[in-house]
Amino acid sequence: MWNTFFTATSVDHALALLAQYGSNARLINGGTDLMLEIERKVRAPRAVIDLSRVPGLDEIRFDDGTFHLGASVTHNHVVGNKLLVERAYPLARACWEVGAPQIRNRGTVAGNLITASPANDTIPPLWALGAHVTLQSKARGKREIALEEFVRGVRQTALAPDEMLIEISFSALKESERGTFIKLGLRRAQAISVVNAAVVLGFEQSKIESAWITLGSVAPTIVAATDAQQFLIGKTLDDETIEQAARLAMNAARPIDDIRGPADYRREMARVLVARALRQLRDGTERDDFPSRPVMLWGKTDGKFRIQNSVFSIQYSDIIETTVNGKRYTVRGASDKSLLRLLREDIGLNGTKEGCAEGECGACTVFLDGIAVMACLVPAPRAHHAEIVTIEGLPRGDELHPVQRAFIETGAVQCGYCTPGFIMSGAALLDEKPHPTRDDIQYALTGNLCRCTGYYKIVEAIEKAAQAK
Repeated sequence: MWNTFFTATSVDHALALLAQYGSNARLINGGTDLMLEIERKVRAPRAVIDLSRVPGLDEIRFDDGTFHLGASVTHNHVVGNKLLVERAYPLARACWEVGAPQIRNRGTVAGNLITASPANDTIPPLWALGAHVTLQSKARGKREIALEEFVRGVRQTALAPDEMLIEISFSALKESERGTFIKLGLRRAQAISVVNAAVVLGFEQSKIESAWITLGSVAPTIVAATDAQQFLIGKTLDDETIEQAARLAMNAARPIDDIRGPADYRREMARVLVARALRQLRDGTERDDFPSRPVMLWGKTDGKFRIQNSVFSIQYSDIIETTVNGKRYTVRGASDKSLLRLLREDIGLNGTKEGCAEGECGACTVFLDGIAVMACLVPAPRAHHAEIVTIEGLPRGDELHPVQRAFIETGAVQCGYCTPGFIMSGAALLDEKPHPTRDDIQYALTGNLCRCTGYYKIVEAIEKAAQAK
């Protein structure tokens, strides 16, 4: 998969490696996109540089009305930050719509921007919020550019081979501003956007003073509906204005036919989503279905992975030292694998299943430093000096975990292939929320797919386990 895996311990260390390897290197943080590209042989980097343990890169700062997000800030970090939810709701909402909890625990906002897919959920709200990105290289230092200049085409950005994105910055919504993000996918979770829309409006009493409308998955890049924006200035949000603005926004869409939907459908849905967003902002209902305590699957942690304090690189023949289910392991020859393959092939723990190997099914859910992740999307070297818990590590001696017992008692198992992932998600949820609601349970399981059941017994099992704790 790669020749050498480096764990960067500082920005300077990462930049020095980028200067050395240039276009032959790839940065990895969450890995939710890059691991798939490498597995599918879309990319074959000589060196992979892991940023996930660089101190400070996972910080969210708020200074003088401006948010600053480090390159390691995950989608769930945004969702769990009350100030971002309050003052940058379109971004928080978009992050909540990304993937499932296990994906949001590893995937980063910066990585979403660098991937630069027109269907990516966080680009439209950040564009509507006027975001800038800070890039840095060893040779040229730092430069800051607007997000709309950074994204140059389908999976194309202004990032040079020796640069890394170190920060995203944007102004918080003022008291006179409101905004939201709406996404249409083919299912409720784990869905790529068919169409998405971000709307940010500034009001002077009841009249609109400023307007941003950005659309995703309807053109080669994210597009701003400039005609609709200009039309809204000075208007009030009555039904006629909303409908006209939505039609103008639809005209900005230049979609294609693909497997997720035909072009005509996407254009019409762009109109529908913009009209819906404008009505929500008029009526003040945009936050009504956003959870007050979102499910993270952080277990008992704060959602942050442990920082690495020493510099090391792992080559194919090098050693990975890790702790799995409380036992220390030393593994050789697994540095070009995923964590899933290391667990199954090198340590012999087959309870963690490979269903899709794409982060879609959740059968490989494990805990990395106490946080639920998809093992198929984690590079094996990331386990070096980390603590892993698998399905085999949940029991305490001869006593099964409450979720395991409840699955047996309620008959929540059919073929059993997906069961370890469901149990791991349920256990993480109960560590985080000992008394979850049914909605909490359903959110916790959005990253886990079962082909046998209607999920009713699985939900019942976790409810029963919560009562038993």
